[in-house]
Amino acid sequence: MKATIERSTLLRCLSHVQSVVERRNTIPILSNVLIEASSTGSLRIMATDLDLQVVETLGAVSVEQQGAITVSAHLLFDIARKLPEGSQVSLDAADNRMVVKAGRSRFQLPTLPRDDFPMIAEGELPTSFEIPAATLAQLIDRTRFAISTEETRYYLNGIFLHVTDEELKAAATDGHRLARFTLARPDGAQGMPDVIVPRKCVGELRKLLEEALDTNVLVDLSASKVRFTLGGENGVVLTSKLIDGTFPDYTRVIPTGNDKLLKVDPKSFFQGVDRVATIATEKTRAVKMALDQDRVTLSVTSPDNGTAAEEVPADYRSEGFEIGFNANYLKDILGQIDGDTVELHLADAAAPTLIRQDEKSPALYVLMPMRV
Repeated sequence: MKATIERSTLLRCLSHVQSVVERRNTIPILSNVLIEASSTGSLRIMATDLDLQVVETLGAVSVEQQGAITVSAHLLFDIARKLPEGSQVSLDAADNRMVVKAGRSRFQLPTLPRDDFPMIAEGELPTSFEIPAATLAQLIDRTRFAISTEETRYYLNGIFLHVTDEELKAAATDGHRLARFTLARPDGAQGMPDVIVPRKCVGELRKLLEEALDTNVLVDLSASKVRFTLGGENGVVLTSKLIDGTFPDYTRVIPTGNDKLLKVDPKSFFQGVDRVATIATEKTRAVKMALDQDRVTLSVTSPDNGTAAEEVPADYRSEGFEIGFNANYLKDILGQIDGDTVELHLADAAAPTLIRQDEKSPALYVLMPMRV
């Protein structure tokens, strides 16, 4: 295999694919990327960790000899990063070695044969629909912070996607908080199986979306695999296994009868929570909210660090009471609100609280209180 490619093109592609590759691998070939040069003058670069696979097709300056080889992903990425801007990189593979040349630099890297490189067998992907990249990015941003990191509850380690009659819904929960995002059901999504997209796939997809926000993403899926295609022919294809498990019926925890409404500016509320939480320790992450007519008093008491309190003006007309929340969880949710007001629908100190921008907002959050 022998090809020449612009450094900037190679670097951008390697930055996409190398983050899929795990740094520590018991199987040597999984540390490598597969590079295929075709007679059409394009290169395909692929990486996998056996659960997730990313393939990118890019135009080469020239392909002198078609072929395929695998080489260390992180090494090649580091080399490409350090090569001079604007240079052209020549990749020449023969005899279990790949020579990388650019300007006056020359590297010789060990390789492994392409036949050993594992591929994810996609099988049939019967459901297929398109979704604007910007919408998909928003869906991820509004939900992924609530994904559970507890490995024992593996079925919560991703974003749950499911369709109802008219809508596509995405939900994530770790048992303490729930985030849900709703959008109109895309054409082709009807009859789609309920799926859980793993956290790593969500993270890689979000990175790729950043460079394609004005395009559409093609989503193909079955009950066990999902494939995201960004940028058409010369684009990126991300394929992932789905989490094999049953997501709990999260609708049961969304409160419908919370009759106390608190309206507050999310930015000043966030900053108030952030300031009083400065003295909270690992054990006392709780911030207490005392609700009175048209104000909320935030306070934290720590046996080691003393006390803190701050008043935040608010629109509140129900009877006063006190409730406690995990300060970080509350900040995570407030950080997702774009507008000038956020609504907190409360019932009592022990009941889950519903948080949203307003009733038209596609995003909805539920937060469980803490004892304070």
